[in-house]
Amino acid sequence: MSKPIFELVDELPTGGITILSLRSLDFVVPGQWQNLVGFNNTIKAVTGETDEALIQQIGERAVQLFNDKSQGYQNALWLYQTVDSASGALGAAAMANKVGQDISFLGFLQNLTPKPEKAQSIDLCVKLVVELVAFCQINGIPGDSIGDFLAALGDYSGESLMRMAALVCFDGLVPLGPDFALKGLSTLNTMSPNDLEHNKTFNGVKSLIPGGDSAGQLSFITSSMDSVKGWMTDFVSSRGVTPEQVVDNLTKFVEISKDKLDYLGAFLDMTCNYYTHTGTQTLARRLIERAVAEI
Repeated sequence: MSKPIFELVDELPTGGITILSLRSLDFVVPGQWQNLVGFNNTIKAVTGETDEALIQQIGERAVQLFNDKSQGYQNALWLYQTVDSASGALGAAAMANKVGQDISFLGFLQNLTPKPEKAQSIDLCVKLVVELVAFCQINGIPGDSIGDFLAALGDYSGESLMRMAALVCFDGLVPLGPDFALKGLSTLNTMSPNDLEHNKTFNGVKSLIPGGDSAGQLSFITSSMDSVKGWMTDFVSSRGVTPEQVVDNLTKFVEISKDKLDYLGAFLDMTCNYYTHTGTQTLARRLIERAVAEI
């Protein structure tokens, strides 16, 4: 098992590229995301509680729930962490430490190769499925409940909505353009299970993806993407978000030169751990809400 949940929440970064990148998306989901850091802070923010003894009790119950292997919380955390690292977080830790500094990206970018569109499309779809499966794990429902997930997406808010905004913008719009959802789906429709097995992101998380074998998993990923495509397309059109806007806003927060845009997707893959960060925040919130209900 990784570190205790309270430690992970206490150690969430308050600066660095992940945080700056997420802040740059505030224009997409205005006011939805505050970077809530620290386990006790999170308990106070979620419950409005000020009584230290009660805060302690809620915290202990939340930790017990997380540690209970019969619950899906550890699986959800593993999914969030693994999909980030599998998607290419090689230099992420080193980069994240250079908070607020102007990083010379030129040397760094020479080691990056933009992902082919096919790999990028599979990444997008696998990340979406990770969100779906983690949602099911956290809520204790069967891992293939696409309908439950779709219904819940309409009520997503806070860090969960920010994670979906980042998925749509950083893994969809920037590398694949405005019709990213269709590209993702048509890639899946023309793929063999063997193609899927060669994808690093899929291989990282496949042990928890429903479907039994890679053929079944490909079919599950395809149905999931097909079901959520409408939500993604509406999300972009109702907010009028374009790839250009995402990039413009990002360059206000992170030093990136515009002539290197083809590298931007690869750069974000490598430096922006938005799944782990907001996923840990979502998990802490759900654990605390449940702990309060049970005390």
